[in-house]
Amino acid sequence: MRNILSFLLLLSLVTAQAQSDEVNITIDTLAQNTYMLTGRGGNIGIYVGQDKVFMIDDQFAPLSKKIKETIETLTDKPITYLVNTHMHGDHTGGNVNFNTDNTILIAQDNARKRLKANGQKKVSTNEMNQKDFENSLPEITFSEDLTFHDGEETLMLFHVHNAHTDGDVMIYFVNENVLHMGDTYFSGRYPYIDLNSGGTINGYIEAHKKALMVIDSDTKIIPGHGEPSNRSELENYIKVLEDVKRTIQKEITAGKSLEEVKANNNLTSKYDAQYGTGYINPERIREIIYLSLTASTKE
Repeated sequence: MRNILSFLLLLSLVTAQAQSDEVNITIDTLAQNTYMLTGRGGNIGIYVGQDKVFMIDDQFAPLSKKIKETIETLTDKPITYLVNTHMHGDHTGGNVNFNTDNTILIAQDNARKRLKANGQKKVSTNEMNQKDFENSLPEITFSEDLTFHDGEETLMLFHVHNAHTDGDVMIYFVNENVLHMGDTYFSGRYPYIDLNSGGTINGYIEAHKKALMVIDSDTKIIPGHGEPSNRSELENYIKVLEDVKRTIQKEITAGKSLEEVKANNNLTSKYDAQYGTGYINPERIREIIYLSLTASTKE
């Protein structure tokens, strides 16, 4: 049994390495000192400060070397702070590789709790060793808000409740006028809302509205997935989600079953061509919203 587990672990590592070899890390310059890195997984935010780098999310572990090399093309300043927008592996998989004596990991309280629980399971099944588990965990957590000051720049970290998960964080660079929304925003595609980790459709929409309170028409938005965005696109995205939510709520009120809603393409057809070609297809978004709304009804 141990030999089988070792073989499977080796196979997964070889597969991951092969996949990472195919990935190119690209850079979008959003402001004078703020960048978005795209590879495989959640979009990374980089802010080059006076004497340090603030990094947001780190994708998958096999990509860490490429990500570090890409950052080095932007600056030779050290990565001092690394913020996890939430707990999913496509945003936190590189924690182990970036967590050094010089880099401090930061997350919302609930994100760390979930990272810890998931890591402990991996340790128990020999998918992760104890040292890597410890290095994967954020060292600083907060409940609602956290503010950094770097020269003239202010970085505002704020928790949004039960949106994509129960531990989501947005980061706003005030002078740069850039907002990293993590997976509370999937630009140009239907969102994934992790219902099993505290996410809800109502909280997801409220997170967007909270973002609108912070930004203006010139703000550049880093979504968790997709192309860089702006206030106008986010406002339209809210309208789409609210319309789909209302449509599905009517179906629920009419007594329609989950299977009926999943099978009814007409419910989302006017948006599917634009938003339904990503990771979450039209049937899946109807399912997610249905389950979220019926769960809140039962509470």
